[in-house]
Amino acid sequence: MSEDPTQNTAEASDDEFPPAKRLEAPSVRLIDAGIATITDMETLHACVAYENQHQQRFPVLKQLARRAEELREEDVS
Repeated sequence: MSEDPTQNTAEASDDEFPPAKRLEAPSVRLIDAGIATITDMETLHACVAYENQHQQRFPVLKQLARRAEELREEDVS
């Protein structure tokens, strides 16, 4: 059985960019990019949990909610 290379890339990406790196970036633009590059609900849920446990920033949580909507829409398409 051959492995799906896109799946390996996503897994490697998530390992390289855990919630702490995505959400504790030194600038808002990097946080925005960290959220925009979330490609699956599992990573998104981990980021929401991380944010709720640490800073609880409303704008970040709102942006994560928007990204969740985008991912759901992609699944429907």
